Amino acid sequence: MDAAPAGAAGSAPGTVAARLAELGITLPGVAKPVAAYVPAVRTGRYVWTSGQLAFVDGALPATGKVGHGEGLVPPDDAAHLARLCALNALAAVHDVVGSLDQVVRVVKVVGFVASDPSFTGQPAVVNGASTILGEIFGQAGVHARSAVGVAVLPLDAPVEVELVVEVAD
Repeated sequence: MDAAPAGAAGSAPGTVAARLAELGITLPGVAKPVAAYVPAVRTGRYVWTSGQLAFVDGALPATGKVGHGEGLVPPDDAAHLARLCALNALAAVHDVVGSLDQVVRVVKVVGFVASDPSFTGQPAVVNGASTILGEIFGQAGVHARSAVGVAVLPLDAPVEVELVVEVAD
């Protein structure tokens, strides 16, 4: 399900591409915007991504609200979707800067969770994004974060994640 930058298999040890390969992760292609925006913008030493959904091969693997109960996306499944969102955001960063080795620090993660009104576990869902960023970047992946419950997300997605990363000059 997860897709790596081209050439990652032959990358030098210690690079982000090598770490992705070690984790068995391949970055997906950059998700096509669903409206009038670009996936990521660089300004100075920072890259800001647009909110990324959990697209896999151009489709959402799940839709609906997150919560406990019949007809809802279970929180553990939503955490996996947040992980996919983060990988899609990294693909957008990679597209803008050319290599994830340029990432100096993951500064901020904002996660939106389309929540059933009784669901209050948004932080645990967004941990899916935070955990994979830590696994990939180590200490440089430790970040500030917001985890917000919302009524609905684009395309009825359960989760959306955006990143701010600092990159080398």
